[in-house]
This record gives sequence, C-alpha cells and structure tokens, in this order.
Amino acid sequence: QVQLVESGGGSVQAGGSLRLSCASSTHVINYYCLAWFRQAPGKEREGVATIEHDDSTTYADSVKGRFTISKDVAKTTLYLEMNSLKPEDSAQYYCAATFGRCMVNSDYSTFGSWGQGTQVTVSS
Repeated sequence: QVQLVESGGGSVQAGGSLRLSCASSTHVINYYCLAWFRQAPGKEREGVATIEHDDSTTYADSVKGRFTISKDVAKTTLYLEMNSLKPEDSAQYYCAATFGRCMVNSDYSTFGSWGQGTQVTVSS
C-alpha cells in the first residue's frame, strides 16, 4: 500500500516562499513517478510538477521558473519548493504517485495513490 503524507502548507504574502513535503517509502521514492497537483475551489485539479524515478521533471507553464520539484531518497520524501508565490497559487496541494511514466499534463486518474492534501494560501 502506497502511503503519502503531505506537510508544509500555510499562509504567505505574495512574493513569499513555501516548501511542501510529502513523506513516503523507499520503494515509492525509487520506483514511482511522483507528482504535485493542486485544486482551488470551483476549479479542476491540475498538475503542477512531476518527477520520475530517473529524476526527470516536468512543470506546468504557470509555475515554471518559480517552483522546483525534488526528492530526497535517503529521507524518502518528495518536495515542492515554491518561490515568488502569487494569489492564484492558492489551492489545496496534493502529492500523488503512479507506477509508470507520468508528465504534468497526465490526467489525475493516472495516479492511484494520493496524499490527504495541504492548504496553501497566498494573500495579495
């Protein structure tokens, strides 16, 4: 069973930074494709960033140059470093995992495992 536990959300002013974490297991970190999704009220869930087992990454155009996805194999943790945050980045953020390839535009149904979510709120 794949377990994903997010942390690190919070409230920040525009231009600020946050780092989200997603704790998992050695097997998931090493062999799964991992992703961050977000969902704002009234909007569809959208892919933010993905990282494959070979560390290749993809990003949504809206976050390129501001967000960085990474993983620490020793800590079995996935991260999302978010800089230059904007009010439109406010959403519930989820980490997700799938055994296989994935990209940021992969449909969220591709991912069979999800964390519980963590809220990010950016004020102007």
